[in-house]
Amino acid sequence: MNFTPQLATFKVPGIENEPMKGYSPGSPERQALQEAIRQMEQELPFEVPCVVNGQEVKTGKLAKQPLPHDHARHLCQYHEADEATVAKAIEGALAAKAEWESMPWNDRAAIFLKAADLVSGKYRYKLLAATILGQGKNAWQAEIDAAAELVDFLRFGVKFVEELYSQQPSKNSQGAWNRVEYRALEGFVLAVSPFNFTAIGGNLPGAPALVGNTVVWKPSPAATYSNYLIYQIFTEAGVPPGVIQFVPGPPAEVVAQAISHPSFAALHFTGSTFVFKKLWKDIAMNLDKYKGYPRIVGETGGKNFHVVHKSAEIKNAVIQTVRGGFEYQGQKCSALSRLYVSRSIWEGGFKDQYLAEVSKIKVGAPQDWSNFMGPVIGRAAYDKITGYIQKAKDAGGEILFGGTGDDSQGFFIQPTVILTKDPKSVTMVEEIFGPVVTVFVFEDDDFDATLELIDTTTDYALTGAIFAQDRKALISATNKLRNSAGNVYYNEKCTGAVVGQQPFGGGRASGTNDKAGSISLFYRFVSARSIKENFVGLEDFHYPSNLV
Repeated sequence: MNFTPQLATFKVPGIENEPMKGYSPGSPERQALQEAIRQMEQELPFEVPCVVNGQEVKTGKLAKQPLPHDHARHLCQYHEADEATVAKAIEGALAAKAEWESMPWNDRAAIFLKAADLVSGKYRYKLLAATILGQGKNAWQAEIDAAAELVDFLRFGVKFVEELYSQQPSKNSQGAWNRVEYRALEGFVLAVSPFNFTAIGGNLPGAPALVGNTVVWKPSPAATYSNYLIYQIFTEAGVPPGVIQFVPGPPAEVVAQAISHPSFAALHFTGSTFVFKKLWKDIAMNLDKYKGYPRIVGETGGKNFHVVHKSAEIKNAVIQTVRGGFEYQGQKCSALSRLYVSRSIWEGGFKDQYLAEVSKIKVGAPQDWSNFMGPVIGRAAYDKITGYIQKAKDAGGEILFGGTGDDSQGFFIQPTVILTKDPKSVTMVEEIFGPVVTVFVFEDDDFDATLELIDTTTDYALTGAIFAQDRKALISATNKLRNSAGNVYYNEKCTGAVVGQQPFGGGRASGTNDKAGSISLFYRFVSARSIKENFVGLEDFHYPSNLV
């Protein structure tokens, strides 16, 4: 075997969060993005193959990714992986692993730092255009996702792995040297990514690969094209063939085949709680097949809350609540869904200001710069969300705003605010994943009881926000809601976690809380090996206690 000499201890460049562009009228970035969207609209639909061992695979079994704002048109048609393609992808990933894992760390780091620079510069507007058209995000939502967060995942990932590798035993006995190496997992990693964040599409295969794993990546059908662009960026940056296998296709079939393989080593998943629980059960049923115990890493659903104390500053709570509930049509796992407001605040201006601000929201095609909200992702989402609105009406909920939709051309739903007198009503308990916020007004003296209610109403524990100027109220809420959210915010909306600043993830039915955007995630995709080297040999096996 050829060894690459380690001639220095390398330190990665300084890492900062990617600056976000504003896209104000007349700005260069707005012009560049408009041109990217125009060009993409002229060229669609695109054809997307599977990519296995660096080679395009066209199975001939085609599926389409519709434009959610204009569902008669499609952003791309993609070749669905069949059983033979998935099998080849798995075997190819296993074959590529030894060389990839043994590549010097500084070279793997350089590849992902280059990928970050390609996203930040050369491919920024193309990636944003694909996210806007294919996933229905407005320019700002696309910018904070497909540009800033994706770049941050890649750059901070390198920083976190450098920190991980540097963690070594602090003690050595005389005549010996103790050290730890962080091996890639034995086998391959399956990455199953969602539609709602392009950045997650990059991070789910990228994070395990950064620490030497090879990955079979099944992207969401509703984000196929933007994810394919990320795959191409990884390739241009220098990720070798076979390290990340790109296999779009029917989720159930592709995933079932992967998790039934004896060399399945880990699942990196973002998606619904129902699907994640099923996969966990399926993996458990396959335990006797595997070489080891697979790692299961998942970020799933949320039923996220804002609680507004009587001491809250009304305007800030109102604006934060509008953004938390209706940015990206509520299709964030962190999006606000249930709102608890103290009666004196509700009647003292919150209600009127909140409804007035919501009424300003424009809904329409995402490439129209004036639209704050775009379409929901597809037919199933549209039907589910409007169905929940009807359930709320049937149960006696009062529609304060919205409650209507139009699916004639695109899947558009108006921002909807529901007032309920039942804090355990269906839209306060079940995840909707759409632009629906349900309000429960509590008596000022019932703050502690309301905190108990928040904690026990749902199975989820992802994000939450506490609005109060009274420090005692903040402390009380923090303590009582300790297990209610993996990310909690003071006087700030419950969405918008930033890589390197607010590591993201929740517990209970919201996932394994392995904190994307932090060093914690990378521990799940390595298997540590302790090494002790003795310098001078023994001359006798007796211990002093054996002497008489």
